[in-house]
Amino acid sequence: MEIVLYILSGICLLLGFTGCFLPVLPGPPIAYVGLLLLQATERYQFSITQLVVWGLLVVVIQILDYVTPLLGTKYSGGSKWGNWGCAIGTIIGVFVFVPWGILFGPFLGALVGELLSGKELEDAFKAGLGAFIGFLVSTVLKVGLCCYFLYCVVAYF
Repeated sequence: MEIVLYILSGICLLLGFTGCFLPVLPGPPIAYVGLLLLQATERYQFSITQLVVWGLLVVVIQILDYVTPLLGTKYSGGSKWGNWGCAIGTIIGVFVFVPWGILFGPFLGALVGELLSGKELEDAFKAGLGAFIGFLVSTVLKVGLCCYFLYCVVAYF
């Protein structure tokens, strides 16, 4: 039974890491499930404090994953039009223009949203760039957390 748990845990950790780059998969929660599967084995015994802190980190990172592109748009001078465009561009980019849509969907969505609101191209470009930077920040946070999870597994090995 432990071998099955190890295999499922490894699959979850690898899928979780992949999910850090593909917005379709929720990377950190899947990686966290992998840690919980390891906890069910005799070899890996994480403390309750570690599991709770990691769970809270997963929740915070998941929230930031959706908020940072919007914050990037807002703090780079974007309006609600840019925020809506960023959100819509992210969703469309994930499903329509794979893999480039994942990267450029938030940027193009915010840019188009700002242009539709009547802003000049330069201001709309700033809002789109802010959305893109926000997306990159959220990706770095997710990758960092998943790498930390992988490190914890290897350190206990």
